[in-house]
Amino acid sequence: MGIGYKELAGVLRSRIEEGRYPDNESKTLPKHEELADEFAVNVKTVRQAVRLLEAEGLVTVVRRRGTVVRSRPTMRRRGIERYAKSKWKFGGLVAFAADREDSGRSWQLTDQTNTVRKIEADKEIAEALQITQGMPVYERARLVRYGATPTHTLTSYYRPEDVEGTPLVDPSTGPAGQGGGFMVLTLQGLEPDEITETLYTRMPKPSEIEELELPTGEPVMVLERTTRTQDGRVVEFARGVHAASHFAWSYTFKIPD
Repeated sequence: MGIGYKELAGVLRSRIEEGRYPDNESKTLPKHEELADEFAVNVKTVRQAVRLLEAEGLVTVVRRRGTVVRSRPTMRRRGIERYAKSKWKFGGLVAFAADREDSGRSWQLTDQTNTVRKIEADKEIAEALQITQGMPVYERARLVRYGATPTHTLTSYYRPEDVEGTPLVDPSTGPAGQGGGFMVLTLQGLEPDEITETLYTRMPKPSEIEELELPTGEPVMVLERTTRTQDGRVVEFARGVHAASHFAWSYTFKIPD
């Protein structure tokens, strides 16, 4: 008697994690019929096992190609260290590039595309920027890729008087110059000095599934960031939506007394 679909999925999952089925664009799992013969099960059991792996985001069923093992380029996303002034103020590195270098991965300007528009602040944005709801703000939305793979979006909101005429309202591809947005704010006399981040996980919205090319069942990690100057002025509110399978979050800090 053959094994059940959950047990079969477990075996295939282990093989994927061990690297027996590499995650690249040309590699697929063996055909359903081959797996059925190997494990002495019927093809229906194989299909059920594959559907389970697809729901976990491990594989994608592609018509005329088969079951493709999904590429999962995991990157370390540092906490405090990614915002070090030595990186953006003196080294010219924006945060996502600092993460890439820390993970031993390359990056290029075309990894980030931007959309900029002026909108009315909703309740959440207004509260974060400490302004009146409905007031105009600049929205700078970035889509970041690793190669051809979307990894996350980051959307920042600014008061117009803080960024008008600066690279932060320029939609050109890539970061907003050397050091990115934090350096732009510094040159405006609004040097970032304190950051509050809130992290939570949820299932993605339909638009996020499309934009991040998420498989069925994969959650997103949402980061909300509020950036202040030394005197407490809020100069940016940002929301990042990250494909959960692409990031390992790492924090190093001194334990408070």
